[in-house]
Amino acid sequence: MLLLQVPAIDTTAASLSATAGSQQQSLQLFDLVAKGGWVMIPIVFLFFATIYLLFERLFIIRAQTKSEANFIDNIRDMVAQGNIKSAESFAKNQRTAMGRVFEKAIGRIGSPIRDIESTIETVGQIELSRLERNMGYLGIIAGIAPMLGFIGTISGIIRIFYDISLTDNISIGIIAGGLYEKMITSGAGLIVGIIAYTIYHLLNMMIERFTLKLEMNAFEFLEVLQKPTTEPARMR
Repeated sequence: MLLLQVPAIDTTAASLSATAGSQQQSLQLFDLVAKGGWVMIPIVFLFFATIYLLFERLFIIRAQTKSEANFIDNIRDMVAQGNIKSAESFAKNQRTAMGRVFEKAIGRIGSPIRDIESTIETVGQIELSRLERNMGYLGIIAGIAPMLGFIGTISGIIRIFYDISLTDNISIGIIAGGLYEKMITSGAGLIVGIIAYTIYHLLNMMIERFTLKLEMNAFEFLEVLQKPTTEPARMR
């Protein structure tokens, strides 16, 4: 009877040991961030800066690039009918980058077409610069975060070999134990860099779509101005 009970006791002990081992492993994984050393401080700062820039730029870009589906159709109809003031007020009330571009362009109606084109290009560049503001920081973070992680790893390796020189102990356990902790900085730096790089290009894609839409609307707007009208003095 005792012999039959021994395997059950062994199985229970093994399961308890495995559970304790898994809990210890999870705790070690949680503590690895702290073991990365001082380099983890700027890497964590860069991570939070990346998240802040993501939401800040995303909110601005979405708010400034949205426009009514029939925005350019309304502008075109008002201009074709000679309602210049109504078209200018309609564009101004949009309170978007697109609206500000066409507000300035409509205000130039009566000038040569080249002057109106130049106005659209100039104001468009100003609005695009506003949309791209602070995005350069994402490019900087994407570049320096991996390098910071690499610096942390190199400094950790230097520290390991310095300790070996003091103790004359070249144990694999000592080398591997210190090395895997210092590799955390490289992994963290790469992750932050990839996140910043991805966000930078996704936001750029949103701005490029807006640029294309602005160019298409500008072409349709200038096409209306170039059509023959009953008011050649105003629409030349």
